[in-house]
Amino acid sequence: MGLLDEGIYKLAQGPNYAVVTTNNADGSVQAQPLWVHSDEDHLLINTELHRYRMRNVERDAHMTVCIISAEGWMHWGEVRGTVVEIIRGDEARASIDELSMKYTGHPYANPIQSERVLLKVRPDRQIFTNWT
Repeated sequence: MGLLDEGIYKLAQGPNYAVVTTNNADGSVQAQPLWVHSDEDHLLINTELHRYRMRNVERDAHMTVCIISAEGWMHWGEVRGTVVEIIRGDEARASIDELSMKYTGHPYANPIQSERVLLKVRPDRQIFTNWT
């Protein structure tokens, strides 16, 4: 296994939703439910360039991602990490289609307003809980 905790890796591989938190310029936080994926070392978050979360990451690369199992909220994992790479272009576009297939069963159909980007989040601290 890579840098990710095995339980968190498995959560990210399934159709489980994540709550992604970034830091606003005024010190408050912004949290949104999102789709999530991973490789063995990073959580992968797909967003668009014009979104507030992207602006927040460009200013402060710290991010917290909490993945909650679709089987029950008592099975979850949290990664407090740092965005170590921002991927643009064809790879980011293909990633949103892959995520959409995982969560909805079809390619991404929403209009893209700016440009898709893929954020690679390296874990700095991890918590995995399975109370089920």
